[in-house]
Amino acid sequence: MKFNSGQVIKFLAIYSSLIVIIVSILVLNGYDINPKPVIKMALGLIIIWIILLGTLMYLLRNKISNVVKKIQLDWRIKFVIFAIILALIEEAIAVLMTNLAKFFGSQIGVAYITASSNFFHTVLFHSAIVFFGMFIAWSYLLSKYDFSPNAVFLIFGLTGTLAEASINPSSLFAGFWFFVYGLMIYLPVYSLPKRKTIKPTIKHYVVAIVLTIIVGISFKIMAELIRTKFGIIFFTD
Repeated sequence: MKFNSGQVIKFLAIYSSLIVIIVSILVLNGYDINPKPVIKMALGLIIIWIILLGTLMYLLRNKISNVVKKIQLDWRIKFVIFAIILALIEEAIAVLMTNLAKFFGSQIGVAYITASSNFFHTVLFHSAIVFFGMFIAWSYLLSKYDFSPNAVFLIFGLTGTLAEASINPSSLFAGFWFFVYGLMIYLPVYSLPKRKTIKPTIKHYVVAIVLTIIVGISFKIMAELIRTKFGIIFFTD
């Protein structure tokens, strides 16, 4: 049977929706108030980034792609810049949710879904700098192999899910992290011009995951060193 990435994404959408609904009902109707603000923050991120903006990106993908292709820059540069912009938008939404801790029934620093309530601290020393390295790795991979937008969505989504699971193992089963991360890179890949590439095999899919993880870890280490030098404090410290 031929692998159908589109069907896998649809399955993940149904699966993650059920998990989010079930977990939200259990937590929001439970007696323990501690997890409730975090669940509300996560729901805010899901509604704004995945459901609203994700739907818009999908519906407008052809129009956006045509605009991007007309920009007179090397496609690798456009790809990395486009992906970073989307990653920054996602992080801005996540940081906003963290800063709404009081609105959700907690306090900033007690309940949070980002490393810091400061957007610049979060993106420069925790998330975006790591994404930057991953996007550079993908610009190289896409110059060699003809990965489809759906396939890259799933691979990057899996990479992001594994990264989240290294912090909270339950993230591995959440499902929605595929969409949080996958949406950062889907449109940039969809907007690529035709290139002289070869069809990827299973080996190349594995290489893509391993390479992005290695590059991501390298940039994470660099970010931590810089953060330590400047004395930037996160909630998780």
